[in-house]
Amino acid sequence: MIRSMTGFASASGTQDSWSWSWELRAVNGKGLDLRLRIPDWIEGLEVALRKQMTADVARGNITCNLRISSTESAGSQQVNTAHVDALLDALHEIETRAMDADVSLAPSRASDILTMRGVLEQTDQVQDIDGLREALLSEFPAVLSDFNAMRRQEGEVLAEIMQNQLGEIESLAAQAARLANDRKEDTAANLRRNLARVLDNSEGADADRVVQELALIAVKADVTEEIDRLAAHVAAARALIEQGGPVGRKLDFLMQEFNREANTLCSKAQSTELTTVGLALKAVIDQMREQVQNVE
Repeated sequence: MIRSMTGFASASGTQDSWSWSWELRAVNGKGLDLRLRIPDWIEGLEVALRKQMTADVARGNITCNLRISSTESAGSQQVNTAHVDALLDALHEIETRAMDADVSLAPSRASDILTMRGVLEQTDQVQDIDGLREALLSEFPAVLSDFNAMRRQEGEVLAEIMQNQLGEIESLAAQAARLANDRKEDTAANLRRNLARVLDNSEGADADRVVQELALIAVKADVTEEIDRLAAHVAAARALIEQGGPVGRKLDFLMQEFNREANTLCSKAQSTELTTVGLALKAVIDQMREQVQNVE
């Protein structure tokens, strides 16, 4: 089954004090371009995620967003007892000297001491980063699976559209074959006129050159080879769609061949009806190529 290069998936989870949310988005791209926006303080997470995505996705510009938050505070405060003891000793000495100098001081309050620098210290809480990383890595495959499921669903729609377009190409090629067959007598008459013109002007001309000119006239009037190639390209495109997997590049190359045959058919048409069919072929091929640009 083919897959589209566009897709989306989201998920969220929790563990202990941690909570997180995933978001995967993808648009068309010539190759595989992974853009991961994840916290850099979880060691090894980005490398592991890239490995999973590279193994499961072939093409597309993919953005992976991960947001993490914690219900716990960054840390708590505690009293620096050694610093407080030093402050109390200093206060006692100050009060003693003030009494000796007959100076009256206001009583010291605990709230005043708490506001002094160094009395309270911030302590960091130790959080389980390793456990968080393992939880994220175990959850991500499900997110990636949902992402690829959406791409497969869009791929089914693309496959149906392209199969219908291949049917149109096949029908138009068959119509071109009938028109080419119907104009055989006119083509033969034109060839005889061109032959007579060459022979009338061949006096003194190189015999090999005359033969080449005649062969060129015959080739320019025959569209059988182009019609046969279109049929072969239709079969090859259907086989690729049935094969599935990352066949977008191969289909894109094949569309170039489709377009080349349609252009040649138009240049050889030599009739309004066949030119009209050739232009219709070019239009359908162009529409199909737009769909192919979405295939992984």
